[in-house]
Order: sequence, then structure tokens, then C-alpha cells
Amino acid sequence: MFMNRQEQVLDSSARINPAAVVHPEACLGDNVSVGAYSIIGPQVTIGADCDIGPHAVIQGPATLGERNRIFSFAVIGSDPQHQQYDGEPTTLEIGNDNVFREYVTVNRGTEQGGTKTIIGDSNFFMAYVHVAHDCRIGSCVVMANQVTLAGHVTVEDHAVFGGLAAVGQFLRVGESAMVSAGAMVERHVPPFCMVQGDRAKIRGLNLVGLSRRGIPEEEVQSIKKTYRSLFSSGKPFSRAVQELMASPPSGTMARRLLTFVAETAEYDSRGECA
Repeated sequence: MFMNRQEQVLDSSARINPAAVVHPEACLGDNVSVGAYSIIGPQVTIGADCDIGPHAVIQGPATLGERNRIFSFAVIGSDPQHQQYDGEPTTLEIGNDNVFREYVTVNRGTEQGGTKTIIGDSNFFMAYVHVAHDCRIGSCVVMANQVTLAGHVTVEDHAVFGGLAAVGQFLRVGESAMVSAGAMVERHVPPFCMVQGDRAKIRGLNLVGLSRRGIPEEEVQSIKKTYRSLFSSGKPFSRAVQELMASPPSGTMARRLLTFVAETAEYDSRGECA
């Protein structure tokens, strides 16, 4: 059940601090809490059981699912930081069970990028993280303090970012990848891999992340074999990819790794994977 501003005043399930400013066109679900001095703008829909801390700002058009937590001074759904943006309607879509810590900023999309920024479920954005326009973030992603994503970045499920890492625009970070603290990423990051440095290079597999996910050992061994064939065989990268595509690995996740590097090598004009 969603309520407009007038209904919020009459409905005890929505806990709105008297010092908060909630636009009449905003829709709040059951049991939403809004802290003092927070501002919720028009065309914002917030699902049930969300907790909006004090001094947070949510701008629309934006849709938040259920049980999201937004801490003080976070700014969610603000205009894209794009020089060609001229006020056209663009959106932000956020799923369920996400945490946005202090000073996190998330921008809406642009017409040039499909008009949407999309965030999935159960993600953890630590303080000062920035998610720029038209990003696509999956689920169960962790971004430590001050991680920065440029526009049009795609982040797949279970990826982990150390503090102060940055990812350039139009890049992909694969499933269960680990982007080390301070990494400056200017090329795609393959699934299950760790990257480190300025400019970031592949340093190995994210075996700790795979273990924490409970990935079966046979899948891990298939990923290891595929990784060695791609990055440690001594063959030219394009040749290694072609040979594996002709005889794909047995594991589902290893094939996912192969498909990712084949696709990114095809459209990445700056070269191969990181």
C-alpha cells in the first residue's frame, strides 16, 4: 500500500519526523521511516519498511523497493552529472534490501544511456560511494568507502570493491570480481578475477569470494583451468579465446568467464580485458 502526503499524516504506519519535507506527489509504503530534515521530492516511490535517515535527500523520478536503508546526507536520484543533460525526464530504479551509507550519491540516467540507472537487491554502498548516470548494478555487490563509478558502468552480481577504487565509463565488472582498494580501472574486469593497481591489471582469481559463495569445487577447478588458458598460457590473447570457444570448458561459470572475455574483447576499442 502506498500513500500520498496527506494520507501519510493520517496513517500511523509511516513515521515521518515533523522536520522532514515530503512532497505531496511522493508515495510512501507501509512502515516507512523518514528522519529529521530529510527531503523527498516529487515522483518518488518508496516501498514498505524503508528507513530514511536524517538529512537524506531523495529526488525523482525514482522508485525504491522494500527494506532499503538510506543514511544521513546521502543523495539518491539526483540529476545526472552530464553536460548534455537539459532537464529531460530520466529515472532511477532501486530494488530491495540495499544499504546506502553516509554521503552516497546516486544519479539518474540520461537519454544518451537509455534514461535509467538501475540497482538490484541486497547491495552495500559504504560512505561516499558515487554511482553515476546510466549505471547497471546487479545484486549482492559491496562497494567500500569512496568507490566511484563513472557513467554507463555495468557491475554484475557479487562483485566487491575496495576503498577508493574507480571505474571508467562504459566498462563492465564481472560477477564475483574483486576490484582492489585504490584500483584505477580503465578496462573490463572479467568475472571471478581480481584486479589491482593504477592502471588496474588482473592479478589472479577471487578464490576467497568464490569460497564465500559456496561455489562447488568442480566449478572452481574449471574456472582455474579456463583462467590459465586465457591469461597464463603464453599464447596471444585472441588465439587463446578462439581455441577455448572452439572447445568450451565444462563448468557453467567457466563458460561465463569465457563468454565475457570474448564479448569484451570484441567491442572494447581500447584493447583486451584488464
